[in-house]
Amino acid sequence: MAITVIRTFRLHFCAAVCALSSAMVAISPAHAQAPDQFYAGRTINLIVPSNPGGAYDISARLVGRHLGRHIPGQPSVVVQNQSGGAAGIVLANRLGNTSETNGTLIAGMLRSVPQFAIMGDPNARFDPVKLEWLGSISSFATDSYVLVANADGKLRSVDDLKKPNVKIHLGANRSGSTNLTFALMLKEVYKYNVEIVRGFPGAADIMLALQRGEVDGTLIDMSAILAGQKELWNSGKLKVVIQFARTKPLLPQLPDAAIGRDLLTDPKDRALVEFAELPFFMGFPFVAPAGTEPARLTALRKGFDAMVADAGFKDDAAKIGFPLSPIDAAAVKKLVEQTAATPKDVVERFKKLLE
Repeated sequence: MAITVIRTFRLHFCAAVCALSSAMVAISPAHAQAPDQFYAGRTINLIVPSNPGGAYDISARLVGRHLGRHIPGQPSVVVQNQSGGAAGIVLANRLGNTSETNGTLIAGMLRSVPQFAIMGDPNARFDPVKLEWLGSISSFATDSYVLVANADGKLRSVDDLKKPNVKIHLGANRSGSTNLTFALMLKEVYKYNVEIVRGFPGAADIMLALQRGEVDGTLIDMSAILAGQKELWNSGKLKVVIQFARTKPLLPQLPDAAIGRDLLTDPKDRALVEFAELPFFMGFPFVAPAGTEPARLTALRKGFDAMVADAGFKDDAAKIGFPLSPIDAAAVKKLVEQTAATPKDVVERFKKLLE
């Protein structure tokens, strides 16, 4: 009886060891592969939470055309649009809580999304500090976030926003979009006479509505105008009224447009606007999921840094009118940490504004 029990135990033990060894053999090659071996012949999915045609889509497709050449093994990079309400938060939640950490998933992050987690938004279930930032192709050093209108419309200057008998209609996306946030600030903080027309699928749709006269203005990156609405801009059909995320005018494009923070006199109002502007200095950030395999994360970050320094990448950006001022992963993370360290009273006021 004792011999039978021992034999049975040995059989089960050997079977368990063999199964574990087989599993380790099946798993270990992929994890043991150097980045060039792993990425050779593979595809990296680059998700962008916006519709085609907007600034985030343009930036993601620019990166998608070049990044693979600078990663060991030269994988293909395929850009996928993920649109819809709160798409940016949904994507960030995925990146913060996914098992897709083998290095084949990256994303273009909506710059405003980390603020929602910092404000304690119940829909934001991720920690932006723990995400694996790759860098940004813009720190907004050569860009500006602008209130733009038709040059021949009823919105031509800041004074037009103050007229009590004239309602200015501003087009905006859904909740979580930067253009909605700044439209709300113009209404609630600056006390301008604006009405917000929200729910547009993307920036391209708003610009079309602007041309049709369905809205009087919208808020958009200057880079998006130069890349996606170049003909309108060059023909003088667009007028920039206010520029945000600037302490000085953007030259030579915007020598006369008002600086947003300079239009405020209350220090608390300025602090609120400056908090809202912080994400712009990370511009168009790219990110990998929290917990991405370390060697491949290093390869992605080095590839990103090499890409933004590459002459071909710079030439392509110039051709589409996209102004580059790249920063690396450490600089983006520092901005996220700075945002997270904002005084609670400022954060709470900003949160109430969005509500």
